[in-house]
Amino acid sequence: MKARRIRVEPLTRVEGEGSLDIVATRGHIKALRLNIFEPPRLFQGFLVGRPWSAVPDLVARICGICPMAHVITSVQALEDALGVVPSPATVTLRRLLALGGWIQSHALHVFLLAGPDFLGCDDAVEAAGRHPDWVQRGLALKRLGNDVVVAVGGREVHPVTAVVGGFTAAPDGAGLEALARRLEEAIEPAVETVGEVAGFRRPALDRATTHAALVDAGSYAVNTGRWTTTGGLRVTAREYRKAVEEVQVPHSNALHSRLREGGGSFAVGPLPRLNLNAGRLGPEARAALEESGLRLPSFNPFDSIVVRAVELVEALAGAARCCRELAGQPDLARAVRPVEAPTRDGWGASLTEAPRGTLYHAYELDREGRVATADITPPTAQNLRHMELDLWAHLPPLLAEGQERLTRQAEMVIRSYDPCISCATHFLKLRLVEAAADEETALHA
Repeated sequence: MKARRIRVEPLTRVEGEGSLDIVATRGHIKALRLNIFEPPRLFQGFLVGRPWSAVPDLVARICGICPMAHVITSVQALEDALGVVPSPATVTLRRLLALGGWIQSHALHVFLLAGPDFLGCDDAVEAAGRHPDWVQRGLALKRLGNDVVVAVGGREVHPVTAVVGGFTAAPDGAGLEALARRLEEAIEPAVETVGEVAGFRRPALDRATTHAALVDAGSYAVNTGRWTTTGGLRVTAREYRKAVEEVQVPHSNALHSRLREGGGSFAVGPLPRLNLNAGRLGPEARAALEESGLRLPSFNPFDSIVVRAVELVEALAGAARCCRELAGQPDLARAVRPVEAPTRDGWGASLTEAPRGTLYHAYELDREGRVATADITPPTAQNLRHMELDLWAHLPPLLAEGQERLTRQAEMVIRSYDPCISCATHFLKLRLVEAAADEETALHA
């Protein structure tokens, strides 16, 4: 029987460019490739030779959706290399900045990127016509996340105030109190959203797999914690590269991540984060989770829309608490004033939880404080292999149901991870490999 080739190109409602190729015969998938053809961006390469002080502004440009996470992770990695310890107020203000990014990203994903799939709409424009209240609520929450980021980071995209050792500017107490009130008022509509998305009909996709996220003993992990897997692995940021390696695959301009021990794939993101941290949710998000009826642990990526809605409640409530705490500082600008950093050689690493999952930055500095090596692994690069394996598991029963349904289901699997493809395409060396001539034997065991 002649092989049937199915191409989903381009992927829509994701950040960056990619496509999906499937080759099937007799109802079986013979080859499946999630092709990331966005050109490599070489961030790790052009950081080399730059002074450490230039790094945060540069890495912010990796992504326009989660630049806060890249800035914070780079700053913390550089502090580790330089031996700088930030003040407690700086740590709290960074958490507020990160949670502002979570609000932005989760609102965008739940209401405009993944939501239309479950509402039976082709895109956000159709959803706005058929469900205007839904889209308006999402835009209002996204606007609130933007305002948090502006208050702390100085502007909505690519924040400029977070630096090694502190912040160059800080919001005043009155502004923080006003922001706290707005965040608290937004919790109720966010809780309502959890109930609505919990009622969405979600496809079943459960398979034995590994989930990973930061776990922080004191709170729901955002900027600190140990990287922990459902398989029992637990490492610090400095040990992360001993646990995870990156490999090149011929069909992708983004590297794939796998566990060094056993070579298995793993998933990061909101669903793994909640599986490992549900007991550390604040009271508002914990109540919303219980009301949703979502049973944990869940390994179904389609449940991610519910989890993002729960984390939206957590981010709103957590950001409000940060605002209240910081507003009580007698002189916040002084409390977060940057600590002077030495010029020296060193190596440092940091892990944070970006909206899409764990983000890793590590830098080696020479004696003049310039970057000798840079190592950046975003959540999407960690998830790419896992996404492909989910597609292998989910799509075979749908092969007989027609191109349109197969395409929609494939896109829904990929969108459930909210991949940031541009983030993932910045490795140092590009190696071009000629694809196998026989597509039925191409890649993937």
